[in-house]
Amino acid sequence: MSSRYLLLISLLSLATAGCTLGGGGGSSSTTTPLAPTISATTETFTGTVDVGGSDTHNFNVAQSGGQVSITLTAAGPPPTIFMGVGVGTPSGSTCALIAQSPPSQAGTAAVLSGTAQAGAYCVVVFDIGNQTAQITYSVTVSHF
Repeated sequence: MSSRYLLLISLLSLATAGCTLGGGGGSSSTTTPLAPTISATTETFTGTVDVGGSDTHNFNVAQSGGQVSITLTAAGPPPTIFMGVGVGTPSGSTCALIAQSPPSQAGTAAVLSGTAQAGAYCVVVFDIGNQTAQITYSVTVSHF
């Protein structure tokens, strides 16, 4: 957890404690601050993967601790091909993987999901060794 976030929690705790600890016979009430509503950002990336190759796209996560979901929505031909999907951090012209999915077919379910700190990330789609021709794909990244 970032020190800025911990400081904010500490300040909110002290402010709330100050409201409820006041004495003198007056009524006291506390108001719980509402967290700002942040909606998910969904990005769709398309490209091609050559036999033995990969294709990478960068994206940014704005909020630490936000949920990230990655879905391989299309891949083929053939549409039943299994592909590799990974997420990492940009490192020069490559993507230094943090996690990768098991071999995955295109569908509607996320192949990778979890929480991430704010910052720059990349998604990579790659040949797992079963391609015999170039594959066209679409991958969706949803993040907060």
